[in-house]
Amino acid sequence: MATGRTHRPATRSRGIPEATVARLPLYLRALTALSERSVPTVSSEELAAAAGVNSAKLRKDFSYLGSYGTRGVGYDVEYLVYQISRELGLTQDWPVVIVGIGNLGAALANYGGFASRGFRVAALIDADPAMAGKPVAGIPVQHTDELEKIIQDEGVSIGVIATPAGAAQQVCERLVAAGVTSILNFAPTVLSVPDGVDVRKVDLSIELQILAFHEQRKAGELAAGAVVPAAASRQETAARRGAAAGREPAADQGPDGDVPAVMPT
Repeated sequence: MATGRTHRPATRSRGIPEATVARLPLYLRALTALSERSVPTVSSEELAAAAGVNSAKLRKDFSYLGSYGTRGVGYDVEYLVYQISRELGLTQDWPVVIVGIGNLGAALANYGGFASRGFRVAALIDADPAMAGKPVAGIPVQHTDELEKIIQDEGVSIGVIATPAGAAQQVCERLVAAGVTSILNFAPTVLSVPDGVDVRKVDLSIELQILAFHEQRKAGELAAGAVVPAAASRQETAARRGAAAGREPAADQGPDGDVPAVMPT
């Protein structure tokens, strides 16, 4: 069985932009859902909506794969699943090690989506001697002293770091020195890696902070929207009272009591 050490996805050599590569898993997820419902074909508009992108961008992305669909029919779902899976390197086995088996690491180990998407958890590693030998998701945890040997024996090229921030850089350096060339980092810190090593960072606190920003902005817009009608209502009330008293609008006001945009000289 092929492993991640033997060859890497061909996306860069074929000149596929990184932005397109980042969207391929979105398309694959939507296509997999269609395949599970036995949907044979899908239009670019339907697939784009399911993936959360616009259809023009989807068609451009698929053009890099050499897939243009059939006019009036759309795209063959099963073929696209295979095509994107092949482009992402998911038609082969990718052994993965997870370092740091705390709450997050254990949750990742129990995630059932790895196997169905071409990844095999080859080892769980932790620095705590008390964890050694304990099964998590049916896999015995091994001590970090075994890290380099495990990577060599299993042919691992993808490592997952789920350690505390203070330990992440050292773990990263050991992974890279042992031959790991791709790292998924869950630790709340920025890793320094040499050229040729890819790092993807997942920081839940940053994502929550971004959502908090959007919530604050929406609340501000709602508050501003409530102030404007209230001010307009007060102006209308004053105008009506003036008319009832037989007063004309002030000289610096328009016929409806509003201040003109351009004042007379």
